[in-house]
Amino acid sequence: MSRLPWLAGIAALAAAPIALAGFHLGLLTEVLILGLFAMSLDLQLGYARMVSFGHAGPYGVGAFAAALLMAKAGWPLPCALAGAVAITAVVAVPVGWLCCRAGGVAFAMLTLAFAQLAYAVAYKWQSLTGGSDGLAGVPRVAGPFGLELFTGRVGYYALTVALVGSALLAARAFVASPMGRALVAVRENEARAEALGFDPRRLRLAAFVLSNALAGLAGALYAGHVLFVSPELLLWTVSGHVLVMVILGGTGTLFGPFLGAAAFLMLEHEVSALTESWALILGFIFIVTVIVMPEGMWGLGARLLRGARRPPAVEPRHAAP
Repeated sequence: MSRLPWLAGIAALAAAPIALAGFHLGLLTEVLILGLFAMSLDLQLGYARMVSFGHAGPYGVGAFAAALLMAKAGWPLPCALAGAVAITAVVAVPVGWLCCRAGGVAFAMLTLAFAQLAYAVAYKWQSLTGGSDGLAGVPRVAGPFGLELFTGRVGYYALTVALVGSALLAARAFVASPMGRALVAVRENEARAEALGFDPRRLRLAAFVLSNALAGLAGALYAGHVLFVSPELLLWTVSGHVLVMVILGGTGTLFGPFLGAAAFLMLEHEVSALTESWALILGFIFIVTVIVMPEGMWGLGARLLRGARRPPAVEPRHAAP
């Protein structure tokens, strides 16, 4: 029975190209990409308690890397995606080495500083990144061996589903591995974990690099989806939005951020069509959500499911006098 929801979800994703129109299929693709972006942050926030205010950094780096590899170097789409992930991971190593030497507020501010540095580079380097105008008309280079299948709307959706699913499995494997369990031990009690022989800094660095690599994949997929990148992808507001997605969906769940991303995107589309003050309304909804269900949407659903499965209490029978 526990597998039934996952089988239903897989069947729904497989049937989406048939059931949904072009616009709604593109919207679902964007939800999957933003869900991957939020899940990558959940690896840091939920399992290592590393609050990042600059997660837009690897997201934007991955987007620009994929766009430049396709537009300037002519790389095929799958190769450009893989190259963007590799570039983001390489950049994350020295950045993470510096950030993980600090903790708490200092870590959050360091990540914000590096993201703003990346924004400044993208904004000033006009010959490469297009400056404030960005790069428009990024091509989905087909390449050999039938890779042109991924350049269409349905093909790109299928590629996104495959890559997001693979990233989710990789994240689950990391969390369930001895390194992932040691990371949770460091989160709960760093002094005790260090006394047991674990190196908290190395564990946090590993989580940071994996988290950034997955964020880079999300950025690369976004660039291939909208065929446009700009320095705004690196702004601190993007980091704030993804943080809201994770908290809305539920931290430390991996699946919850996908729900948070879907809810955030749908609310943004619907509320912004009604009023120009949509950000104020979204902020109010976010405050109410945190107060009512601090465990997030996924945690609330799990709690309700456990309550529904719990057998009713049987009143003890009293012996007849």
